[in-house]
Parts: sequence; structure tokens; C-alpha cells
Amino acid sequence: MSDRLKVLPQYLMPKLALTRLAGHYASKPMGALTTATIRRFVARYGVNMAEAAEPDISAYKTFNDFFTRPLKAGARPLAPAPLVCPVDGAISQVGRIQGDQVYQAKGQAFSTTALVGGDAELAARFQNGLFANLYLSPRDYHRIHMPAAGRLVRMLHVPGALFSVNPTTARGVPGLFARNERVVCVFDDDTLGRWVLVLVGATIVGSMATVWQGRIERGGSVKAWDYAPGQVTLAQGEEMGRFLLGSTVVMLFEPSGLRFNPAWRPGGPVRMGEFMAA
Repeated sequence: MSDRLKVLPQYLMPKLALTRLAGHYASKPMGALTTATIRRFVARYGVNMAEAAEPDISAYKTFNDFFTRPLKAGARPLAPAPLVCPVDGAISQVGRIQGDQVYQAKGQAFSTTALVGGDAELAARFQNGLFANLYLSPRDYHRIHMPAAGRLVRMLHVPGALFSVNPTTARGVPGLFARNERVVCVFDDDTLGRWVLVLVGATIVGSMATVWQGRIERGGSVKAWDYAPGQVTLAQGEEMGRFLLGSTVVMLFEPSGLRFNPAWRPGGPVRMGEFMAA
């Protein structure tokens, strides 16, 4: 069966209603039921609780508390590199932007303009630059960290669809990452220039949040927040946001002499803090 046929049911599913329902129950403290749900989740997905700051499953009051759990200090040391991996997950795709086209999967691409919510001036800065699409599965650590130091310039919330972002859906839904709901974070850095980190929403992802804004409310039209110089400045490796269930981050960088880690290949696992590019 082709990937397009496999994802056909997703077009018919009430994705927003399912996502809101999941988000509602994931945020409710339900005592023994919460603990039992987390225990089953850990067993099914093989979550490594030994590296969590709180390894005791019964200590989490809600499923969201568990899902956004912090790690023990030192669990993710930073590599000495200009760009480090911002998440635990797997490489969806990584490489050079072809003009304004970002490779999604075989036969699938999307434009940088569409990804950043229609801002052609911003998108033009990444013409023939670098991109990385990283997928976070349910078993992964779900806090997102800074791949490099950056001064926040702008944030946009772009409403959209809520397709799954797993590899099958990436192959089967055209323009998936520029089609789903997303939060676009625009940073400046003296060395890298302007760069973008996009949090892509998905089915059952209860919400997305940043450390400076908190939880991003869904619905309505495109919303934009502008930040004064120095208002929000984050160091490399510092937490910048989190997902409430698995999703994808997409990064765009201006053309430069940087080269991605030669060991990085589509489908390969990655860990937050490892060498991404130099």
C-alpha cells in the first residue's frame, strides 16, 4: 500500500477534537489512573526513566508532567560545536535548501516562505542555506533546547492542520511541515546571522510552549510577537520550549561555511547536545 493511501484516514479524522480531548485528560490529575497510564506508556515505548530528574513514575501528578519531565543534570552534555542538536529524536531529513525548497521526503518538498507563515522577506535569507527536520517520537525527551546562542527577534503562531508527523505521514502528505500548525521562532546571532527554529504541531500534541511565552493558544489567524533587542536572549543548550507529545522541529540557517555532522543520515537517532554542524 502506498504512503498516500496509508495516510488517507487522517484526512477524515476529527484531528482537532481528538487533540483537544487528549490535551484535556493529559493535564488532569487522576491519581492511580494517571500512574497506571504512565506505567503502561513507559513499558510500551521503552522510556528510559533512569535519566529523568524524577525517576519515580508515581511522583507525576499528570501525564503532561511526566511527558515534559526534565532530565538529570549532566544527562545531555553539549558538544564543542557551533551548532548542537536541540532535541532527542530521529533525523527526518537534513541538508541544503534548494533555492527556497526544503526536502521533506521522496517526491515531497515545501517552500521556506510557506513554512514561516508567508514572510517572503524572512524566507529569502535562507535561499540555498541549510535545513534540518528532526522527529520526536513518543518515547523521546520532549524539551527543546537552543542549537546555538540567539537573540529572539520574532515569534509567529501559524494555525494549520494537525496531521501526524511520523515518517509515513511525511512521505504521504504534501508540504506536511508547512501545512500543520506551527510556532516559528526567529533568532539573531553574531556568527550565524538570522536563523529559525519551528515547532510543528501534530495530532494529539496537546500544545506547544516556549519559555518566554508559555503555552501557545490555538485557533484564530496568524499571530506575531516582536521582541526588542536583548529582551529574550538564550545561550546554546538552554531550554527554549517543549511539546506535549511527539512532534517535529524544523531549523533553517542562512548560507555559510557550516557543514552538517557527516554521520547524520535520515532515520538515524540523535540526542540533544550532540554535534550537529561546524
